[in-house]
Amino acid sequence: MHIEPGVVDGAKMILSYGTAAAAAGLSLKLVAEDLRSHSAASFALRTVLATVGTFICFEVLPHMPVGVSEVHLILGTTLMLILGAGPAALGLAAGLLVQGLFFAPSDLPMFTVNVTTLLFPLIGIHMLARRIVPAHKPYVDLGYADVLKLSVAYQGGIVAWVAFWALYGHGASALSGVVSFGAAYMLVVIVEPLADLAALAGAKALRRFKDSGAFAHRLHHAA
Repeated sequence: MHIEPGVVDGAKMILSYGTAAAAAGLSLKLVAEDLRSHSAASFALRTVLATVGTFICFEVLPHMPVGVSEVHLILGTTLMLILGAGPAALGLAAGLLVQGLFFAPSDLPMFTVNVTTLLFPLIGIHMLARRIVPAHKPYVDLGYADVLKLSVAYQGGIVAWVAFWALYGHGASALSGVVSFGAAYMLVVIVEPLADLAALAGAKALRRFKDSGAFAHRLHHAA
């Protein structure tokens, strides 16, 4: 979901600096929470894995421009469930930054817009998971209905933020582009829950490595 350069520009970019700062602050809170239950080495490893995963989603997997943005399969729910919310947040931001620095420098001016769009939905599904997943149930035991709720919330959050930025930047004239993007992007919801379940099944098969530091503690354990 790269919002195209020019969708928000000029003085209107000031708002994105504030939203990105807020997202960064909330992400740092998630990092602090993670470090209370994981070692620094585990956190660093999972952050690197999240960064690599994000980069693959942006640059390796198929993507296409639709309306006001690009449609990507961003496995935010998968990253959060497998690696933890803190590493996933840093990985999403770092992956986006790496792509902008080395592969798509034209996207860098929109970094604060795009990172806001990625991180707030992630923070949202982290909070949602705490409410809908019983404390005694490890994430590897989640069913399709659970991951579907999280995927819809994450992808819906991205669409909502893209719509906000487009309408904020260009008003009603951007509406048709927003509708086109939203219709195309929500098709991702068909794919992501299956990817989430496949990743969880793989993690369950690797249960013997649950204490290796490569997985979030919540993946294989009760809260």
